Parts: sequence; C-alpha cells; structure tokens
Amino acid sequence: MLWRTKSHHSQAASEQDLARTASASKNDPSASATQAAGTAWLAGHLNHLTPEQEEKLVEFKGVCAERKYYTPAVEAAEGVEAVPASHDDATMLRFLRARKFDVEGAWGQFRDTEDWRKENAIEALYANIGVDSYEAARRMYPQWTGRRDRRGIPVYVFEIRHLNSKEMAAYNNTMNTGTPETHKSSTVPARLLNLFALYENLLNFVMPLCSALARPNPETPIVTSTNIVDVSGVGLKQFWNLKGHMQDASVLATAHYPETLDRIFIIGAPSFFPTVWGWIKRWFDPVTTSKIFILSAAEVQPTLTSFMDPTSIPKQYGGELDWQWGDMPNLDEPARELLQNLEQPLAEGKEKKEILKGPILFKGDKIEVLGTENGKERREIIPVPQAKVPEQAVETKIETNGNGTAEPVKETTENGDVESTTAPAAENEKTGLDNVAVNVNQVAGQEGQTTTAAA
Repeated sequence: MLWRTKSHHSQAASEQDLARTASASKNDPSASATQAAGTAWLAGHLNHLTPEQEEKLVEFKGVCAERKYYTPAVEAAEGVEAVPASHDDATMLRFLRARKFDVEGAWGQFRDTEDWRKENAIEALYANIGVDSYEAARRMYPQWTGRRDRRGIPVYVFEIRHLNSKEMAAYNNTMNTGTPETHKSSTVPARLLNLFALYENLLNFVMPLCSALARPNPETPIVTSTNIVDVSGVGLKQFWNLKGHMQDASVLATAHYPETLDRIFIIGAPSFFPTVWGWIKRWFDPVTTSKIFILSAAEVQPTLTSFMDPTSIPKQYGGELDWQWGDMPNLDEPARELLQNLEQPLAEGKEKKEILKGPILFKGDKIEVLGTENGKERREIIPVPQAKVPEQAVETKIETNGNGTAEPVKETTENGDVESTTAPAAENEKTGLDNVAVNVNQVAGQEGQTTTAAA
C-alpha cells in the first residue's frame, strides 16, 4: 500500500532521501538568517521602495480606483472630514510583491480577491462566527504562540501529528453544526468558512497588534507570519489523509492572502518526506517555496535561534517558551501590556491569564470583540493602553538613503540620549478575506495550484 515503507529500507538510504529533499528546496537557512538580520528582507515593503516601485504603487492604486475596486483617501478640509483609503498601502503592496510589481497581474489577483470577499461576506462571517466553532478551527491549523521573531513577525506552530482520524472526524462534526446564521445558505463547506475566519484573525488582530509593538523597523507594518511546521511522528498514511486539509489552507493563502507567509521551518521530517514534499511544493508559488526550510534535528535549535530569541521558541524545540499545542497565545510582556484589558480571570491550573477567545479586531487605540456566544452577539469595545517602548528599541524617524530606500534612525534628545516614544500603530489592515478569488470548490480539491496556511 502507498503508505507502507519497506522493512529493508536502511538508515543510510533514509538519510540520503532526506538530504535529497532538503537539497531540492535549495534553501540555505543560514543565508536566510543573514538576510533577515539586515534590511534586505524589507525590499518592496512600505517605506522601503525604490523610486520605480513607488511609481508602480501609484499606478496600481490608480488602476484599481478607475475600475471601482479602490477608493483613495480624502484629506480633511474645511467642512470635510478625513476618510481613509479603502485599503492601506501595505495591503496594496502585498499584491504587487506577489506579482513582482506587474500592475496588471496584481490587479487581476486583487480584483478576484475583492470579488471573493464580497461573494462570501467575509467581514460578516468574522463578525458573527460562533466562538466555539472558531476555537475548534483554531486547534486544527497553525497556532500563534503569542511570540514574535527578531524582526517582530508573529511565530506560528503547526504540529501535524495531533490531527489524527479521530480528531478530524470530531472536528468535521463540529463544523457541520457551527455555521453562523449569516452563512446558513452558503454553499461553501463549513470547514472552509472557519478557515477564512482564521485568516481574518491573522490580518485584523495578530498583524496589527505586532505592528503596534516595538521592533527594529516600526516604519513598516507587519504583514507576514513565521511558521514552524512539526511533522515528527506522522506516518505516510496520516499525511495522505490530511492532504486535502493542508491544501485548503495553502491554496487559500496563495490565492487570497498573497505575501502573508515569511519563513516556514519544517522539522522532524521522516524518511519518506521526499514523497510528501512532491505534493507540498506544488501548492505554493516559487517565491513561497524559496522560504521553506527543511531542517535536520541538528539544525533546529541553532536555526530557530538565529531567527528568534530563545524566549520566543517553545521548549520542545530547544527554547524557553512554555507553550504547548492547543494553548492560547503566551504573550510577551509588551503584548500583554497592550492586551491587559482583554485578559480573562486566571483559570484553574493556569499560571498566566489568557486573552479572550474568538474573533477580535485590533485597531491601534481600541479592540473590538466580535463573534457569537450562546446565540448572542459579542459586541464590545475595549481601550488599548499606551505602550511603553524600551529605549533600545526606539526607531521612529525615517530618512531616505541614496538608493530610494527608507532607513530608520533613532530619535535623540539634546544631550544625546535616546528619547523613548510609543511604537506607531499599524495602518488599518483592511486586506482581507473579502479580497480573494478562488473558486471555493477548487480550494478543497485542486492540486496543481500554489498556496499555504496560517492562523
């Protein structure tokens, strides 16, 4: 049968297979870490554009506005209130980067995404999804640990071994009864509706929260996630059974959430992983595939440490973070300070308070609690305290160097000391789920497409 390995398959052969798989990805984690340590990874991002890229952004927004898919901002004037643009520049740039700044290519994906969002009423879905249903879905996909890498990008973990046949059956049964009232007539499978909501959480809660925290480049909003994918203890049969589940997320990300994935670290790869890699690499575009790193056991701890502080790495991967699969985010102190009004009373057996479960919006100075619980809508506005930014992390002014790239410089007082200021909140990240155009019936079953997961 397909998932059985030969008993005479030697350890040496297994190591050779794994080596070929790692080689196939042609990605050097040490070189990638060196790039991440500088500003090269910011190329094409907001405030790090070349003059030509700036022109492409202006052209792209003009094309989308002319075709009635984008509304420019309105500046305040006498008798006129300021109105933000329908989509912020960080969002528009994600579509441009995904198409290598080809305006017509970016327009096509942006149009499809916007049509998809409207057809599936994504904002209404996120606002009305049941908290229990949302929480069940959260446990089936990559989960935010509550920590960030050295650049401030949120770190997600996906431990695939937990998704056994029993768990998948229970999840599917839950999904069949958890569709929000606003989507009862939808022909989209409930499991996909809940997956859409998880992506909406990434864009509208996790990313703007991380953008509001101190980090090396606060001039550029956080628009990606770093993922640790643990495939240890997973047999080929389980991989085969989960292929559709994992493909749903990867296809959705590529089609409707372009450029939201940063590095993906695959750890615990078994001897048969070359077979699995053959499936996986077809789900992603070449740019995303170039950011996937298959790590040997010896590479896990040093590689992860090069990208993130040990306090942001779960203990099971050689770090210091007390976080297990299924846990709510274990926030660091800066994030905990911003979300202190979102914390719940200390639960029995817990050492730290947890934040409220379910769909949430982070909007800089306020948090909006959404979803439904016991048939009732949750609609609460919670204020966000002003953050205290560590002096060594403060970089608030932007200067442009000779090649058109923005460079942050620290703000100083007259006596030369660093002056502490508050990290800027992210631009309003209205990217969303409403923007993507993949036929949802294709999301579950189309193998030749390229895409990935998060949430």
